[in-house]
Amino acid sequence: MQRWRQNCIIAQVKKALTINYLKSLKILIISDAWGPQINGVVRTLQATAAELVSMGHEVRIAGPQEKPFTFAAPSYPEIRLEFFARPRLRQMLRDWQPDFIHVATEGPLGWAMRGVCLRQRRPFTTSYHTRFPEYLAARAPRFLRPTIRSLTYAILRRFHAPAGAVMVATPSIENELRAHHFHRLVRWSRGVDTDLFRPGGKDIPVYAGLPRPILLYVGRVSVEKNLRDFLNLRKAGSKIVIGDGPDLAPLRAEFPQAHFLGSMSGDPLARHYAAADLFVFPSTTDTFGLVLLEAAAAGLRVAAKPAPGPVDLFASGAGENFAVLDDDLQKAVDRALALPDQAQGARDFAAGYSWSACTRQFLAHLQAPSPQATRRLARWYRRIGEGI
Repeated sequence: MQRWRQNCIIAQVKKALTINYLKSLKILIISDAWGPQINGVVRTLQATAAELVSMGHEVRIAGPQEKPFTFAAPSYPEIRLEFFARPRLRQMLRDWQPDFIHVATEGPLGWAMRGVCLRQRRPFTTSYHTRFPEYLAARAPRFLRPTIRSLTYAILRRFHAPAGAVMVATPSIENELRAHHFHRLVRWSRGVDTDLFRPGGKDIPVYAGLPRPILLYVGRVSVEKNLRDFLNLRKAGSKIVIGDGPDLAPLRAEFPQAHFLGSMSGDPLARHYAAADLFVFPSTTDTFGLVLLEAAAAGLRVAAKPAPGPVDLFASGAGENFAVLDDDLQKAVDRALALPDQAQGARDFAAGYSWSACTRQFLAHLQAPSPQATRRLARWYRRIGEGI
């Protein structure tokens, strides 16, 4: 009887804490990565926000503002970093009173909101979009790389420790973070707009007259993306690079035979995907690789290295009819081009990744209680048990 009464009380508390998702929720997302940047983080947040609004919720995404203490990130002039943002964020919380707070990035804006939430005892969730330990190690001298990785993981672990849930995109990243003693890891996958990215005509003006096959890369042009492996491929045809970044000018000078088209989005980007023959993904530092889904939705064959992202997407034979993974990127490209054109198979694969499903994952994880609240509730449960 005593155990039954205790369980009844606990069940009532849990029911009282359950969020009613039938009502409209106010969701605040904080991100150091926001427009006018074009990258996987920004596009993920844009798509997620659009889905949340379509579900009837209110969403605000707070990115950096141009203030006296807003500066360009080193080597990334398009990335703005806002420091001393706590007063602005506190005012935002007072004025809007969000139901949930999600801190998407570990930059100065993310740290500021983390501090405000902790001071006000507000629960919040976080997500892990960027493998900063690998990014920073790639730019460091070889003898310093282990130290850089360890230090960066320690900083990130401290950042995410107070979050009710730490959202990660793939099993590989979850296992990697768990090995570095991160806790409360939950899965938040990614999606693709299959209405925008779809097979289409191969004849577009930019590709006119270029020798086939057209090998396409889409993403940031920077050292951590391992672009030299792509640009050094010994393959007849043409190499196309779509994207911007700090290495654009030096790579354009070093590889004049490649075609660097700059940043694109929307329908122009979708047409360039569809008109290519093979998508090449040389990166080994991404957490997911949203561009892989876009390429598949466009019906392209894919060549990539077996790194987090490609390994998770194409695990257990998924995508074997159109995707090839190999540590030797040259072999991956050769084998992928030898595959029959499986546009419909690639598109069917991409159709399994909808933004609607991903957003439902995101929404469910938002209600995770903070570690402090969980500990307080556990103590309260114990007091109930002792008093019954």
